[in-house]
Amino acid sequence: MAKVALLIGVSEYEPGLNALPSAVKDVEAMQRVLLNPEMGGFAMADITVLKNSQRQEIEDAIYHLFSNRQKDDLLLFYFSGHGIKDDRGKLYLSTRATKTQNGKLVTPSAVAASVLHDNINDSRSQRQVVILDCCFSGAIAQGMTVKDAGIINVQEQLGGKGRAILTSSASTQYSFEQEGSELSIYTRYLVEGIETGAADKDTDGWISIDELHEYASTKVEKAAPAMTPKFYPVEEGHKILLAKSPKDDPKLKYRKEVESRINRGNFSIPARRMLNSLRLQLKLTPEVADAIEAEVQQPYREYQHKLEEYETTLVEAITAETTLSEVTFKDLRDYQQYLGLRDEDVASIEERIIGQQKPILVEQTLELTQPNPANQFEFEVVAVNVKGELISRSRKRAEFFSEKLGNDVVLKMVAIPGGKFLMGSPQNELERNYSESPQHTVTVQPFFMGKFPVTQNQWAIVAALKKISIDLNPDPSRFKGANRPIEQVSWDDAIEFCARLSNKTGKTYRLPSEAEWEYACRAGTTTPFYFGETITTNLANYNGKYTYNFGSIGKFREETTDVGKFPPNPFGLFDMHGNIWEWCQDSWHENYYNGAPTDARPWMSDNKERVLRGGSWNSNPWICRSVFRGKWARVVQNDRLGFRVVVAAPFAT
Repeated sequence: MAKVALLIGVSEYEPGLNALPSAVKDVEAMQRVLLNPEMGGFAMADITVLKNSQRQEIEDAIYHLFSNRQKDDLLLFYFSGHGIKDDRGKLYLSTRATKTQNGKLVTPSAVAASVLHDNINDSRSQRQVVILDCCFSGAIAQGMTVKDAGIINVQEQLGGKGRAILTSSASTQYSFEQEGSELSIYTRYLVEGIETGAADKDTDGWISIDELHEYASTKVEKAAPAMTPKFYPVEEGHKILLAKSPKDDPKLKYRKEVESRINRGNFSIPARRMLNSLRLQLKLTPEVADAIEAEVQQPYREYQHKLEEYETTLVEAITAETTLSEVTFKDLRDYQQYLGLRDEDVASIEERIIGQQKPILVEQTLELTQPNPANQFEFEVVAVNVKGELISRSRKRAEFFSEKLGNDVVLKMVAIPGGKFLMGSPQNELERNYSESPQHTVTVQPFFMGKFPVTQNQWAIVAALKKISIDLNPDPSRFKGANRPIEQVSWDDAIEFCARLSNKTGKTYRLPSEAEWEYACRAGTTTPFYFGETITTNLANYNGKYTYNFGSIGKFREETTDVGKFPPNPFGLFDMHGNIWEWCQDSWHENYYNGAPTDARPWMSDNKERVLRGGSWNSNPWICRSVFRGKWARVVQNDRLGFRVVVAAPFAT
């Protein structure tokens, strides 16, 4: 078994691209920990380091990294620099000569991700780690443009067997430099996790790639909350062991205790006393213990420093301009993004100083008749392997607004970003259906979607509102419960609900188009379910007597469950798989041939059947896939049929 690494750092560029001073230092730091026999254990001869190289040299090195390898070889590809999209949305890695012409990437000057992808797929190695410390679109340097929301399906472009892909940020985010540090934020914490052993979460003496990602992403989230590192394990990729850790080292034991006791950068009085006692027990000098605490506190201090920087800037702006203009508000937003701060991080500062928050300036913001201030909520996303075993957890945030319906009942609407995606199932998806063909690219505008399917208490209030076209049964459901989804409602009933709600609020509420529903359900994923390659009854409510892929038999609850009981998808939407079928606007078509829209509009015809998505409590698991298409006549009512709503600019007619 060999351990081979290719480390690439690109910090010098042709005019038109911003330099990344830390890139070469990042490579040197990674090389240091990989060469250490007590950490990475790589041999000097097996690590290739390229600094500010040309495209051909990088492509040759990629070829040699992956060619002529054995099944058990561990291969590591690390890149620090710019990640760039061309005008077709394809991902490229920058080189020393990368440049633009007329606002477009000169593609021969950069390394296409497909080059890396092809070499990975041709390799016999089944232990491959890819680490990209770069931005994909949000931090495209000066002179580059993005035509859409900039979403890149990293897993699709770089995925494969026995592989783990780690990225410093989401596809639409900046990757930030770290003030006062020679390294980028992400690489600094990758190196720190290995060098100190702190990434060894289970204290088994080894740092697996998922442990390393969890450590680094947790630290990044504290220092730069607007930056969200991503982890894409494929098959057993999350279990790849990258480095050793000194599990019996007193300094590591103290660090882990400090990590567990710290609260927003500080220690309570009892925690302080316990740590002081542990110092003595582990025989650590005050200098060593203080240095460990300072390192653990550093992300919190950086975050606090950024808040202070933002506040100082805001005060100076107000001094110069008593009433802040829209231009200044926009500049403040850009500066906030530069600092890596989210809207909720600066909200209290703005309210205290100017008595208001900045206008919400989301890309392609929806102009609602009665705008609601955006709120944020946190949630945990899980991922499973083909057996349904948990392989990762991650914290995410999403924006939403609450529509007050009356009687303390609210409808929570989650912001869904615009973007492009492949609609339909790939040829190799297990138990795919012909109606899911062909896969085709669809562009989706931003919209808001119900966090949950419409519930029975929400239905009761809206059903009591002024009639628009048809009467509504105030309590049609078979399985009673205020927070259970409404069921036994027809497509026509759902349309009437939307009409009454729109009339009450002045906003345009409607059913989602089929494309909007699938896009929202997938939430950037490409697997059959948004949590992975299979489904379990711990993740959704369906007929657990049957299995999908290598999943196991589970419960068959034989009824609906309260909404929000199971883990959400990466957009923050709950119950998209199982529980209740959800009506879409579209008429039924047998497949996507012959005219399927590419702009997410509903596809209508004279057909009286309508599309449903998501499966229900009574469905087999393969029916609950993100892509599965169901159909019923528009007037059918049964205990498996419900819906959720969206609010957006109406489709033009």
